[in-house]
Amino acid sequence: MKLSREEVLHIALLARLGLTETEVARLGEQLSNILENFEALQQVDTEDIPPTAQSIALQNVTKDDEVTASLPPSQILANAPKKEKNFFRVRAVLE
Repeated sequence: MKLSREEVLHIALLARLGLTETEVARLGEQLSNILENFEALQQVDTEDIPPTAQSIALQNVTKDDEVTASLPPSQILANAPKKEKNFFRVRAVLE
């Protein structure tokens, strides 16, 4: 599907892009190529494929929780620009 110059400019307007004439020509060609690829994909028969099908098996990659000792507050706060007792001191973000 070949996009016209006007269609490329309309897409650029929707995306709030300012394009030069060179960019309009280049992006028009690139977008047309992308649409041609989608046209080829639309010809693939997916009638018997469920919408949630996966090409590879899914599995979670997790590890078991382990209880470990925490770092002491002094070490955690060592590089803090501002601290107050055992807490990070930050500027208020709400009124």
